Amino acid sequence: MMADAPAPNEPPARDRRRRLFWPGGLSARLLVLTVLFAALGGLIAIPPALAAFERQWLLDRVRAAELASLAPEVAPDRVVSEQLKTELLRGAGVEIVAISVDGVRSLVFAGARPAEAPYLVDLRPRAAAGLGVFAPFRTLFGPEGRRVRVVAEPRFREAEFIEFVATDTELKRALAGYLWRLIGIVVFVSTLAGVLVFVALNLFLVRPMQRITHAMERFRADPDDPAARVELSGRRDEIGRAEAELDRMQADLRVALNSRARLAALGEAVAKINHDLKNMLTSAQIASERLAALQDPKVSQALPRLERALDRAVKLASDVLAYGKTQEAAPEPRRVALAEAVAEAALEARLSDEGVRLVSKVERSAQVTADPDQLHRILANLFRNAREAIEHQEGRTAPGRVEVSLAAANGGCLVRVADNGPGIPGRVRERLFQPFAGSGRPDGAGLGLAIARELALGHGGDLSLAATGPEGSVFELRLPGAPTKAPARRRTKSPA
Repeated sequence: MMADAPAPNEPPARDRRRRLFWPGGLSARLLVLTVLFAALGGLIAIPPALAAFERQWLLDRVRAAELASLAPEVAPDRVVSEQLKTELLRGAGVEIVAISVDGVRSLVFAGARPAEAPYLVDLRPRAAAGLGVFAPFRTLFGPEGRRVRVVAEPRFREAEFIEFVATDTELKRALAGYLWRLIGIVVFVSTLAGVLVFVALNLFLVRPMQRITHAMERFRADPDDPAARVELSGRRDEIGRAEAELDRMQADLRVALNSRARLAALGEAVAKINHDLKNMLTSAQIASERLAALQDPKVSQALPRLERALDRAVKLASDVLAYGKTQEAAPEPRRVALAEAVAEAALEARLSDEGVRLVSKVERSAQVTADPDQLHRILANLFRNAREAIEHQEGRTAPGRVEVSLAAANGGCLVRVADNGPGIPGRVRERLFQPFAGSGRPDGAGLGLAIARELALGHGGDLSLAATGPEGSVFELRLPGAPTKAPARRRTKSPA
């Protein structure tokens, strides 16, 4: 029988086990780590403290034994009774006391001899360094009932050294009690230090990071939520920089998401009208074919231009969804007569001698390498923008003009489109080629220049604003490949 699968939102078993033994929040981890590090520092200090305590405890016994050794010198006939000797040894906590004078070691009080030789602890300055910080642990964890022989320099009498022998039971008991007191102090200090450090770091570090994380989570859930905006604290450290960068990133993402939403809405609207538009263009094509059957010279003269416009409109209607969905179709460049392309784009942009006039300085034989349809769209967008800017200029009296010229530049073509319009406002220049943001008119969509530049980049060239001001604007269209001239047509003589 198969085991039940975990719920979709349930963490894996390994993650659940990890959470049981390790806190997941940054605050909890910070508290635990602070307590552990403080406790580790206290534990490192325990061995030296125990060694100092053991040394002082043994020195206290040495002084007591030294005072007891003075009793025979002050007793009558220098004789101490057995009862007094027993009380002195018990009071000093020792069993045997000896002194060394002029190289001669003599017993002051002699008790029962131990069955085993005692271990030596030398407290004299030249040998005390050899005790080490781990000597107390050898005492604590040694066998029960051992005896210790302690040698030290006397303080109250003239002698080379004084020594005593005693059991280490009381020393072991004193060390154990002192060790537990030290552990209690370490636990208390480490906990207090951990809490204080936790509170300080949580106030200055964790809380701001939680606020930033919360703003990121709310922004991911709903970018349009006003509460998702991070509140700037004004700090000048890394936290303040992270807040400022997150605020800028959210603002940029909101702009990008709004543009994307408008593009999606545009694509949906185009998808709805695309079917009907293609049907209408098909009807127009059928009507043009019927007109072609008529033997009217005026119709025959206008019909090729109408057919080209209809073919271009049908192709544009078929490919228009590519811009909203992915990107423009790849260009199919070939040699194009630029003068004819300029004339056709001027007709579509409604440039005329009665309104905004076209001034073409392009030779009739000049050719450029480009996709004919996409070049037509680029030029038509530039001409239309220039005409609309001139027509909407208030208080204008001079006639409008759009001038086109061609030059070779760095192995490519440079098509300059200049007008004598009002120029482009400064607030629009920075986002001139951004979709839905580069229009300087309230009724403009802001797509014309964005589409034109995308088409130019698809050719391997570019479209840029060369100059603008009260005297007009100049756009430069760069295309790869040097301009050429069409070959001259040979005239054939008619037969006689």
